[in-house]
Amino acid sequence: MITFPKISITGDLGSGKSAVSRLLQQETGFEIFSTGKIQREIAARRSMTTLELNKYAETHPEIDEEIDNFSKSLGKRDVSVIVDSRMAWFFIPNSFKIYLQVEPEEAARRILGDNNRQSEAYQDLNTAKAKIMARKQSENARFLQLYGVDCGDMTNFDLVADTTEKTPEQVLGLILTEFKLWCT
Repeated sequence: MITFPKISITGDLGSGKSAVSRLLQQETGFEIFSTGKIQREIAARRSMTTLELNKYAETHPEIDEEIDNFSKSLGKRDVSVIVDSRMAWFFIPNSFKIYLQVEPEEAARRILGDNNRQSEAYQDLNTAKAKIMARKQSENARFLQLYGVDCGDMTNFDLVADTTEKTPEQVLGLILTEFKLWCT
């Protein structure tokens, strides 16, 4: 039995990581930490979109250091947490690692309908889809260069779930089943 289990949840933009994390919190009582929220706050402080911040971070490693140090610190705490982060699976290697996938067009629809993403406001579905894919490509290339890890290698994860046609509640059920097995 794991004393302080940690869950790292990552995946495609718009795959439902935040919604599923909130449901997981309700079921487990674990606190949620979101590096996406931190990234959006950094972008807002610098008057940038998240895509602009990603491009900026390609030549300014202090952006990733700020975000990544936060994840690393969570892995060392004696608490059970849910970490919604692109790289927590790497920085918290003893976590239950989840990757959520979603088709790009569905991701764009979801993000366009999310009023909480002020720094990710897009004009239309095609623009959203293109910028989402550009952001993912930028992040994956940067993380490969910085850490030598391939974020697209699904063998890095304990659970990979496609959320395109699933509700957050359906995804939660799948996660809870696998998480219980992982904890034993």
